[in-house]
Amino acid sequence: MTSVLIGLHILVSIALIVIVLLQMGKGAQAGASFGAGGSQAMFGSTGGNFMSKVTAGAAIIFMLTSLSLAYFYGSASSKTVMPSSVTAPAQPAATPDQNSK
Repeated sequence: MTSVLIGLHILVSIALIVIVLLQMGKGAQAGASFGAGGSQAMFGSTGGNFMSKVTAGAAIIFMLTSLSLAYFYGSASSKTVMPSSVTAPAQPAATPDQNSK
């Protein structure tokens, strides 16, 4: 189950990076918006286009997979390499020095 979530998480994170890099910045058409139409188009709400909806969907999936992985790896049933109690190893008995006769 966790390997499927990790695979989905990696795919969604790569897709999210690509989607964000493909989008045009808000100030990319600043010169054109002042020429015909004033600043209403630049500073006003333009509504959600397809790329912003895809970005929001990918971000939601990314957050859900992050929370799911954190839950699965943070639960008490997860395996650990550390033992629950550590005991000190027994010290070997001291032997008298052979040269001190």
